[in-house]
Amino acid sequence: MAGALAYRWDGRRCRFFFQTRAGTYTDRALVPFVRALKRHFRGRRVVLIWDGLGGHKSRYMTTYVRRQRAWLTVERLPAYAPELNPIEQVWGNVKTRELANVCAPDLASLRQPLRCGFARIRQQPTLARAFLHHAGLSF
Repeated sequence: MAGALAYRWDGRRCRFFFQTRAGTYTDRALVPFVRALKRHFRGRRVVLIWDGLGGHKSRYMTTYVRRQRAWLTVERLPAYAPELNPIEQVWGNVKTRELANVCAPDLASLRQPLRCGFARIRQQPTLARAFLHHAGLSF
């Protein structure tokens, strides 16, 4: 699963984007997700905060990101610092609510509870802001 919390520069608007797929997210699997973000934020600059996932640091991804400098800036979190990553708060929140006590036989069975949890987060902008503040970040 890939996810992105998006905050308007002045904090007036928050958005949440996600994508699920079978298997591991590699650099080549993440590029289409970043391209989708670019389409959504057409004409606007984006700052992407990334953790230490291997797909974020590969040569392929580094080259791709370098070519996107006109609209994309990437800031990297320190290694092993999930408490600094707002998206980790999203995963934890959904796991304790919509995914609590769920033992799904496959990825398809998780789609509905995930969508419900992510819809709940989308409908509560204060929750998305709280994830940002919990990570020690602000606008």
